Amino acid sequence: MTQPVILPFRGVEPDIADTAFIAPNAAIIGDVRIGPGSSVWYGCTVRGDVNRVRIGRGSNLQDNSTIHVDSKKYPTIVGDEVLIGHQCMIHGCTIGDRVTIGMQSCLMDGVTVEPGAMVAAGSLVTPGKVIPAGQLWSGRPAKFMRELDEDTLEALLEGARHYARLAQEHRNLHRAIKADGKDLR
Repeated sequence: MTQPVILPFRGVEPDIADTAFIAPNAAIIGDVRIGPGSSVWYGCTVRGDVNRVRIGRGSNLQDNSTIHVDSKKYPTIVGDEVLIGHQCMIHGCTIGDRVTIGMQSCLMDGVTVEPGAMVAAGSLVTPGKVIPAGQLWSGRPAKFMRELDEDTLEALLEGARHYARLAQEHRNLHRAIKADGKDLR
């Protein structure tokens, strides 16, 4: 069975919690720390080669997304229970706890997304922008759309928790396949 690419860079090994799910074709490189119950899905790259990447507890990076860093100033920090949708580009930014980043969004250097905020699918968050807690931003470039109500915030948090549960199912499946010596190719 294919194994994830997990590589040191400049003598720094990735630090991945035992309960995290890393898909077989994901790549994790360098100064990367991934917290308990988090997941890096199929086709993702997390590259902490010229700065650090930190991913908190119960967060997920969905299929074909990329996390990288700025070499001079900006690491990438992802909080707890964050949902990052399919095909996102997260570069040198800080994402607070319980944030949802919609599919195919791009967050550029120096962006801060405060806890409980949401970036809508397909958005481009330009360098240095701050998205305040509890707000929805959308567009290219992203602009404020509205405040998020309690029902929406709870639904977004449940989305992150759903992916955390699903990741554990995938993790258990891959562990069972590996234990049986099966090859899925």
